[in-house]
Amino acid sequence: MTTTSRVWKLGADVDTDALAPGAYMKNGIDVIAQHCLEALRPDFTAGVRPGDVLVAGPNFGIGSSREQAAGALVHLGVRAVVAPSFSGLFFRNAFNLGLLLLTCAEAEQLQEGDAVTLVSAGVQRADGSVLPCQPIPDFLMDMVHAGGLMNVLKQRSQGTHHA
Repeated sequence: MTTTSRVWKLGADVDTDALAPGAYMKNGIDVIAQHCLEALRPDFTAGVRPGDVLVAGPNFGIGSSREQAAGALVHLGVRAVVAPSFSGLFFRNAFNLGLLLLTCAEAEQLQEGDAVTLVSAGVQRADGSVLPCQPIPDFLMDMVHAGGLMNVLKQRSQGTHHA
């Protein structure tokens, strides 16, 4: 089954403070998520729907190592983030929390509101063309499918995960 996702377009250098503003870090993820991207896209939390995709320019997730930056996107139901490059810390935190990141050199060709489908080769546009993305190792995809590293470890301890 393939699922079509709606694109939310952002620029380059989106930092973790935009994703999880420092002023709300004393709160739980439910409160932090309500302020996700408010400085860049005040309409984001009111309009984002489970399964939507963020598309950004290079250096997505730069800044501090706060895992709540990826956690807020997961909490809001974002299916994936597509960008030409990611901060290394954000990349690790995202997969640990089950958020799919697709490294796509041509990500910025996608536009706000586009309907896309995530396929093994990359991001398929409505016209059927595919923007290629870097392959994702199986162990990282296992974390996405399980909903994060903690769920993978729980499954392994219960003998229900086969890697």
